Amino acid sequence: MFALADFLIHLEGDPLPRDVDAQQVLAMLSPDARCRAPVTGAVYGTLLNDRAALLALGDTMHAAPYKSPPKAPVLYLKPRNTIAGHRAHVEIPKEAAGVEVGASLGIVIGRTATRVGIDHALAYVAGYTIVADISVPHASVYRPSVRFRARDKFCVIGPTVVARHHVADPDNLAITMKIAGQPAFVASTAASVRSVAKLIADVTEFMTLSAGDVLTLGVAHGSPVARVGDEATLCIGSWPPLCVSFIDEHARDGEPS
Repeated sequence: MFALADFLIHLEGDPLPRDVDAQQVLAMLSPDARCRAPVTGAVYGTLLNDRAALLALGDTMHAAPYKSPPKAPVLYLKPRNTIAGHRAHVEIPKEAAGVEVGASLGIVIGRTATRVGIDHALAYVAGYTIVADISVPHASVYRPSVRFRARDKFCVIGPTVVARHHVADPDNLAITMKIAGQPAFVASTAASVRSVAKLIADVTEFMTLSAGDVLTLGVAHGSPVARVGDEATLCIGSWPPLCVSFIDEHARDGEPS
């Protein structure tokens, strides 16, 4: 069982995450505060759960070898090496001009979920978090190379997990990302093909999710590209924002792993 009362945060240097109230978490997140990811379970990304992303594929969804839109969630794993926390410094591969930064709602599972019905799915949620799902821009949808999505620190999570009872409607949350010099990127969880409950129900039909796992709702079509020197600030609703910086590959700044 994974449960929390308010906001779970794991400051860099603390041995364990802390469950604190809203006032405490804001005080802890000073401008120079860095965090580890507040959860340590498996992280599963979801593809093609944004209506605009499906529309953008056009006729290719009906061409061989696929011939139709996906009938089940299309998932991918963000392995352990990709996980990082608030104010992580992410290296941009030398062969890439930039990386796509997808802002996603992270659904944190609170207890073992197997073949969960849609009407009870939210009862299996401990809380929600912000996920910066980073990838090298690519065209492949169904079988993207792990080289595009599984680089070190390509999944930044946090800075907190917000307890479920603080989130009245996870299917109507505003998502904003700001990168200096670019227009603000604005999206909403309301644009998802599958709601949070539907996604949990459909995924647990064929696989078990465990307490502490994170299932992303998916990223919106047209996510911005970050380049060396950029800093992205990701916001969902009024939650504490998640900040990520982008640096040259192989740069070393003493940042904890």
